[in-house]
Amino acid sequence: MMHQKHREKLFSLFDDGQNGAVFIQGSEILYRNETDYEYPFRQESNFWYLTGVNEPDCALILDLKTEEYHLFVPKRDAQYAVWHGYVKSQEAWKEQYKPDHIHYTNEILTVMNKIKPEKVYCLNDLDAELIEDLDRGFEADIETLLDALTYCRVIKTDEELDYMRKSAAINNLAHTEVMKAIKPGMYEYELKALFTKIQYENGLQQDAYNGIFAGGKNSAILHYVENTSQIKDGDLFLLDAGHEYEGYASDITRTYPVNGKFTDLQAGVYDAVLNALNSSIDQIKMGVKMEDLHLHAARTIMEGLKDAGVVKGSVDDMMENDIFALFFPHGLGHFLGLDTHDVGGYPKGVDRIDRPGIKFLRVRRDLQPGMVVTIEPGAYFVPALLVPALEDDTQKQFLNAEKLTNMFEFGGIRIEDNVVVTEDGCENLTDVPKERSEIEKLIRG
Repeated sequence: MMHQKHREKLFSLFDDGQNGAVFIQGSEILYRNETDYEYPFRQESNFWYLTGVNEPDCALILDLKTEEYHLFVPKRDAQYAVWHGYVKSQEAWKEQYKPDHIHYTNEILTVMNKIKPEKVYCLNDLDAELIEDLDRGFEADIETLLDALTYCRVIKTDEELDYMRKSAAINNLAHTEVMKAIKPGMYEYELKALFTKIQYENGLQQDAYNGIFAGGKNSAILHYVENTSQIKDGDLFLLDAGHEYEGYASDITRTYPVNGKFTDLQAGVYDAVLNALNSSIDQIKMGVKMEDLHLHAARTIMEGLKDAGVVKGSVDDMMENDIFALFFPHGLGHFLGLDTHDVGGYPKGVDRIDRPGIKFLRVRRDLQPGMVVTIEPGAYFVPALLVPALEDDTQKQFLNAEKLTNMFEFGGIRIEDNVVVTEDGCENLTDVPKERSEIEKLIRG
């Protein structure tokens, strides 16, 4: 069982025979502003990683000395059955999730008293306060466990990678179907509806993050979520969205012309971003640093924008003066797994690089086999960045002012694939058209 292997991996990080315990509370159902409106339930990722339980009001204790797993489940009454239809017995819980011991949540103190741990490892202050409020002298540690689980989750197991391949396959389909269906006059939310329909038809009901469905100038807004505008002939459309399979996220972005034909200017910018994506993926292998990939992608984008007549001068000088950050203001990628921005991007002692653009990079470490990362270069035309740059004595010498002034409503282009690092390269999980000729052919039918 996959989650048993995860627990064994965690146990291996603690001293053999250590008299301690791990305590984690799972998520509860959240309600909107003191009403009975329930938000869709989604389990806390570390709890899910160790248990496979995607149900509310549960908790766990791992006995580090005996390596036994105690699962605590809610005790439901008949009234619960009236509204929710079924009260699961302890036997049913145990059969489904295979803990060594099953208890109700009001038995946490009883179990702790039997284990008598010298130290209890928790993820957060809330769990630590509960343990300390048990008033039995238990000492809570809220640093060690998070570091240990982060270490475990960064390198995916074969079973996790299979889940991520399944997630990717369905998300590939959803992205491709939206690309086929797009046409001028549609609203962004119509395309979101189609994307969601494909996910639901294939059993994926939980989005991994707030999707971005952005037409025209909205595509330059990095976290655009309104999705209410009508897309026009001549616009670009940027779709950055993904759903989870058994908790494991997919995070794909594609940008394409609404009418199925790139203009010369759109094609020039698109090729700059696509070359950055493809050449960065080609360089992925064990030991490569993400910051090196980021700077490579930034240079490739600047070379492409120079070819398109958007910027001018020496690319070396542009890089030296951080001109790339005006067009590529975010990081190249992030870890992917049970969270879209998955854990482990910055190991202890590693700081962010204080440099425009790259300071927002979410991963700064050597890549190792089993890591799953996104590669998502972009080029955006944001007046809030470009207007001051056009007035700056140093920056403006690299900018084609006349062309850029006419591109304030161009929007942006981002292309994103999800890749698994291997010993000699990578496995690309993303199979959605990204070459211009393929995109135009698909949209125009």
